[in-house]
Amino acid sequence: VQLQASGGGLVQAGGSLRLSCATSGSIFNSRILGWYRQAPGKQRELVATITLSGASNYADSVKGRFTISRDNAKKTLYLQMNSLKPEDTAVYYCAATTWTQDNYWGQGTQVTVSS
Repeated sequence: VQLQASGGGLVQAGGSLRLSCATSGSIFNSRILGWYRQAPGKQRELVATITLSGASNYADSVKGRFTISRDNAKKTLYLQMNSLKPEDTAVYYCAATTWTQDNYWGQGTQVTVSS
C-alpha cells in the first residue's frame, strides 16, 4: 500500500478534523499530492493539491477553511479542515500524480459533519 489515509470521523458543524495520508516507497516525491472527496450520489472532486515544491491549490468551496500540507521527514500528507459544514460530508481520498503521469489512490476515510 503506497497511500494510507486516516483521521476521518463524525464532527459537528463548525468543528475541525485533520486527515493524514501516510505514504510508502517513492510515492511521496510524486509531482503532485492531493486530497479528493466523493459525496453520496456525486462525482469525486478535487479538494486540494500540493506540489513537491510546496505550491498548493484549493477548490473554491474549501478555500480559507482547509489547509493542505506535507511533512517531508514523515512522508505524510495532511489536510487540516476547519469550520466544517454538512456539505463537506464525503469519503476523502489521498492521491498522487507521478512525474510519469501515473495516478495512485489511497483508500478513503469517511468524514461526516452533522448539522
